Amino acid sequence: MTIKPRARNLGLPFRGIPGPDNALTDIPGVLVGFTTVISGEGPLETGKGPVRTGVTAILPKGRQDRQKPVWAGQYNLNGNGEMTGTHWINEAGYFTSPICLTNTHSVGMVHHAVTGWMSRQYVSDFVDGHAWAMPVVAETYDGPANDINGRHITEQHALDAIESATSGLPAEGNVGGGAGMMTYEFKGGTGTSSRIVTIGENTWTVGTLVQSNFGARHQLSILGVPVGLEMPHEAPNTQANEPEQGSIIVVIGTDAPLLPNQLRRLAKRGALGIARTGSSGGHYSGDIILAFSVANEREANRRGLEEPPVLQSMTSVDDHYLDVIYEAAVQSVEEAIINAMVAAETVPLIKPAGKSWTAIDHEQLKKIMAKYNRLED
Repeated sequence: MTIKPRARNLGLPFRGIPGPDNALTDIPGVLVGFTTVISGEGPLETGKGPVRTGVTAILPKGRQDRQKPVWAGQYNLNGNGEMTGTHWINEAGYFTSPICLTNTHSVGMVHHAVTGWMSRQYVSDFVDGHAWAMPVVAETYDGPANDINGRHITEQHALDAIESATSGLPAEGNVGGGAGMMTYEFKGGTGTSSRIVTIGENTWTVGTLVQSNFGARHQLSILGVPVGLEMPHEAPNTQANEPEQGSIIVVIGTDAPLLPNQLRRLAKRGALGIARTGSSGGHYSGDIILAFSVANEREANRRGLEEPPVLQSMTSVDDHYLDVIYEAAVQSVEEAIINAMVAAETVPLIKPAGKSWTAIDHEQLKKIMAKYNRLED
């Protein structure tokens, strides 16, 4: 895999201390995988292409043979989008599936695939017991660059993304579910970042992965610099009154022990990370955020097989200290979005034909940041 430049490589001085790979996978046990589906060129033929899409898979607890609750909280900045499984997350405070990200019209197929994967991965739970699957599958819309109505994502594509999941620095830009996505009318897609937090004698990681597909060009702000106003050229929509169209899925993870209500509060801070890049959360944008913790590990209850203990215990960070974790989340979301843009590569559009989601020009970006004294030497 070719390692692409990242925002920090360009000298952008993001605040906070990143983890070793500056990625969601800096959290112990978290794996990320992709299937990227790219084929065809030229005019749109529904069912044939061009195809620029994919699936991103996040395994919060890696691959195990038993379901284990992943404690979680969820928040919608704007709900014009989909993330399945959230009713139970909001009710019970956990999920047990991989998290998969894809395009809007492939949620059903990916949900189908994850259900099958879970039933095979957790045989004792699903075959011997009466486990049921409520996968977490989320989407953003890649119709301008992809034959989305052709529904080219297959069950195997989703399974391949799950099976390819690994530790280490994930690919960014035009990969997985981010293959056909834009950000502020530049090419966007998949991005990730992390922060190390120290509270007392404890050191934890907060990491983010985004599928970034939102924003109008004039809104783009990077570290307080009005980059979108400085780079208005080649934007498919160039008028300031054009509505923002697109979405962003934000996944925030940590190994800090947080309760579900604390994780919902953490998810809300993801909206602040989005806002730091300039967005106002447009009506047509689905801005959906999930926060999870891999701490407080225990096995899921197995209906029909065994009785759980009457009492369960969990450890949590006291609310007094959450500000440090909130700040880390905001910083990592902001940087993950810009990493998605910096890693992205130009793709032509099929609607409207003749235009492109253009990759942000690194050298021009550095000149603009230097103009505003926001570039490290």
